[in-house]
Amino acid sequence: PQGIGSPSVYHAVIVIFLEFFAWGLLTAPTLVVLHETFPKHTFLMNGLIQGVKGLLSFLSAPLIGALSDVWGRKSFLLLTVFFTCAPIPLMKISPWWYFAVISVSGVFAVTFSVVFAYVADITQEHERSMAYGLVSATFAASLVTSPAIGAYLGRAYGDSLVVVLATAIALLDICFILVAVPESLPEKMRPASWGAPISWEQADPFASLKKVGQDSIVLLICITVFLSYLPEAGQYSSFFLYLRQIMKFSPESVAAFIAVLGILSIIAQTIVLSLLMRSIGNKNTILLGLGFQILQLAWYGFGSEPWMMWAAGAVAAMSSITFPAVSALVSRTADADQQGVVQGMITGIRGLCNGLGPALYGFIFYIFHVELKELPITGTDLGTNTSPQHHFEQNSIIPGPPFLFGACSVLLALLVALFIPEHTNLSLRSSSWRKHCGGHSHPHSTQAPGEAKEPLLQDTNV
Repeated sequence: PQGIGSPSVYHAVIVIFLEFFAWGLLTAPTLVVLHETFPKHTFLMNGLIQGVKGLLSFLSAPLIGALSDVWGRKSFLLLTVFFTCAPIPLMKISPWWYFAVISVSGVFAVTFSVVFAYVADITQEHERSMAYGLVSATFAASLVTSPAIGAYLGRAYGDSLVVVLATAIALLDICFILVAVPESLPEKMRPASWGAPISWEQADPFASLKKVGQDSIVLLICITVFLSYLPEAGQYSSFFLYLRQIMKFSPESVAAFIAVLGILSIIAQTIVLSLLMRSIGNKNTILLGLGFQILQLAWYGFGSEPWMMWAAGAVAAMSSITFPAVSALVSRTADADQQGVVQGMITGIRGLCNGLGPALYGFIFYIFHVELKELPITGTDLGTNTSPQHHFEQNSIIPGPPFLFGACSVLLALLVALFIPEHTNLSLRSSSWRKHCGGHSHPHSTQAPGEAKEPLLQDTNV
């Protein structure tokens, strides 16, 4: 096979790191360009742009996952990374085109689903949670230093240099996939020719959601992902600016906060996740992560002192174990040749949250008159108030209303996750999943563990 060496998790890790490092560099410049392009209600416009991108990602993720199951992962890694990074050079050429292409790039902005399917192809089931944790930790690692580096270079040499550097790193990522990444999906798992049909029903996001409804475990997992990731996506879009304006963090403190949070997340998603999966199991790890997320969001919501933000940040790092644990659970429910479909479905739901979350947070801040309009570099306050202290007078009881809304959403996710069964018969799950994907009508009925063998004997696929 083309590429360097045999397929490994490290190939996937490098692809993810380079893509998100390039985007991390643009954190500060994007906020500046966003404000210059849309001077009024900047974060509502940001929510709208991200909303269109998220909706397109939701619509396309199952299709790309299904196509990668047929045609292999490498070509789709190349496609998703290329289109996700395509807007970067447009930032300085034409801001309007930059935001337009960001919105449209949502069609292919599903690198995570292809990467998780790639990892599922090459790992044994007992290794998978550790591998997913490594991929998620790499995402955190790419954001440890890149926003601070981007802000420093922008201040010292101008934003144009930052855009050129980010473009160069994106091109390096594309070259790495072309030259170094080997195909992970064995030939025997794929149809003989490129003309082989895929099930369009299985690639339709709404059909796949109906299919999910037939399988109660996957349905519970999807609802959990939606309710827990919605506040996380909104928080990610506005939190660092919230620290800067409302909590009066200096730019250096914000960069340090990102770095410390990233380092703690890496430790949580590798060492801590591995220990928890072995000691308390997959489901309890998810529940623990959701518990940490509720605590963190409530602390952000009521916190009015900088030390509270730092303490809640440490808790936030622990809550980052949730998604890799969920991905590992999802991979157990699907057969080997369906990994792309199910990971595409989960990534699609996250894409939907990436659209709804920022818009929701911007809207709630807007309702509570917490205007997130300050530019992080210049520090000018363009709201009606003259200083951040006035925001505290308005919102002294609840400094961060959206974070409390997020805590309530995650509490619902925790209640839903309680109903996910502790132990799943993997063969039964695989065969029933294949039935659903094959388009057969199969009303789901819950089987007790002792009854698991009976349906397997009747299953024509087996």
